Amino acid sequence: MIDVRPFASLGHANHGWLDARHHFSFANYHDPARMGWGSIRVWNDDTIAAQSGFPPHPHSDMEIVTFVRSGAITHQDSLGNKGRTAAGDVQVMSAGTGITHAEYNVENEATTLFQIWILPDRRGEAPGWGQREFPKASREGGFEVLASGTPEADGALSIRTDAKIAAATLKAGQQAVWRTGAERHQYLVAPTGRIRVNGVEAQARDGVAITGEAEIAVEALEDAEVVLVDAR
Repeated sequence: MIDVRPFASLGHANHGWLDARHHFSFANYHDPARMGWGSIRVWNDDTIAAQSGFPPHPHSDMEIVTFVRSGAITHQDSLGNKGRTAAGDVQVMSAGTGITHAEYNVENEATTLFQIWILPDRRGEAPGWGQREFPKASREGGFEVLASGTPEADGALSIRTDAKIAAATLKAGQQAVWRTGAERHQYLVAPTGRIRVNGVEAQARDGVAITGEAEIAVEALEDAEVVLVDAR
């Protein structure tokens, strides 16, 4: 089953400094039909104005993955971690028993990113944060795993849930194939470019919810970037 959620149908909140699109119910946006997808609970498409950002706020028992599309985001938290994540790279935060963090765009241009929340398999563990720069060439023409519940096997950042976050950069006409289990749930978005997913077309920034498919073929109808989450 493949369900395309057009970008125009997403929840929308514009706070001035933050222009957010919500793929699933979040904050003041509530749609009973879009409460999540499998263990994926949040997928926000955020544009953060220059010299602004999220002030310190707490989380617990959630796996939070940030994929930066353009610009950069600067993180600091109650554990003393600090780091800057630039376009094409990922940071992960396991909220565990509780963590307070801030995310600021200290750049002189807008930052765009996906913030993805996934329910953890394990609760009550100490919080943690990680960030990594990934060689962009390794995702050209196929998927590269960026964060995973099996990080050693995937060469990826660690998250405490049975899920993988992957990205691919495709030229027009190229195809990337993702193999999975038909019982699992996938959600993917192309930040740029039109794509075709197992024969179903989607526009840039549309959400594509998938389940019941053992193989997912993503074809670029024009130059495209694709971000995919595969979860329970």
